[in-house]
Amino acid sequence: MTSPVRRVVTGHDAQGRSIVVSDGAPPVVIRAKEIPGLAFHEIWATMSTPAALEGEGEPTAKRGIPPPPNGTVIRIVDIPPDKPLEADAARASFESLGSSHSATAEAASPHPLMHKTETVDYGIVLEGEIVLVLDNEERVLGPGDIVVQRGTNHAWANRSGRSCRMAFILIDARVERKG
Repeated sequence: MTSPVRRVVTGHDAQGRSIVVSDGAPPVVIRAKEIPGLAFHEIWATMSTPAALEGEGEPTAKRGIPPPPNGTVIRIVDIPPDKPLEADAARASFESLGSSHSATAEAASPHPLMHKTETVDYGIVLEGEIVLVLDNEERVLGPGDIVVQRGTNHAWANRSGRSCRMAFILIDARVERKG
């Protein structure tokens, strides 16, 4: 992606009037060396629900893919075109993203980056094309398409030959166990 990611954060001055607290690049960008071009631009996170509007400081520290318990996270992800990836490199990429526990790929998995989190995710394609890979089916997505990901095993495959940029909003969730 050639366009930089810009984050504008608002707040209040001493008199309670609305102001811009920060305006610029996100302070945290996470890259997996095993997948050149993959970038997680960490925009914001909330630590609980309801979220605190003041006093949390800068909540974008590297914490892995899922949000904190009872929290949320928003990030922009640049996904490069797929290249062959060995199973060890796929596992290492999740480890470098702080989420080795999310990786689910096995020898028979449809994609080496299959993963699962206990979250509700809103994935919005901003630029490019991406394939949502599920256990037994796939969907091709383009700009403006939105995926509501509900804790299912999945991967993102970029077979387009050019980078894809997506916005992800992740909300901590719980798995309802039946029986």
